[in-house]
Amino acid sequence: MIDLGISKLALIGAVALIVIGPEKLPRVARTVGALLGKAQRYVSDVKAEVSRSMELEELKKMKDSVTEAARDVESSVQSGANDFEKSWSDATAGLDGASTAYDANASLGSLEPPVYKHPRKNWRLKQGAMPQWYKARAGVRTRTQSGAARVARFRPRSNSAPR
Repeated sequence: MIDLGISKLALIGAVALIVIGPEKLPRVARTVGALLGKAQRYVSDVKAEVSRSMELEELKKMKDSVTEAARDVESSVQSGANDFEKSWSDATAGLDGASTAYDANASLGSLEPPVYKHPRKNWRLKQGAMPQWYKARAGVRTRTQSGAARVARFRPRSNSAPR
């Protein structure tokens, strides 16, 4: 930016003190500082935007190179598959048709994705792997009980009953 030494700053401060006056100098200094801060933020935002655009351009170039490499690999695989198919058909041409039937679509595999098959499981019928003795010890409820029966079960016994 601007190269200002201490002597130049002192000279600018003295001129400002004479021109503006000692009463208004702090307010002017605050305004100048705020404007300098805004300018620095603007410069940093511009730098960040430029670097972002450069990175985006590099990513686009990288994407183009990767897609080109993928096309090259695909073409080489396709040519290799065609060569193999031709050599296979040449090798099996001498055999009789009853021994082996060659299907070009079956050798390369179908290009369709596999069809989803439902596993026929029912999550409601899942069996617990917890042993019964552990359930009894831990107090896990294994049978349903009505609210009234539960209250009656845990009701304190009266002491008036004869022993």
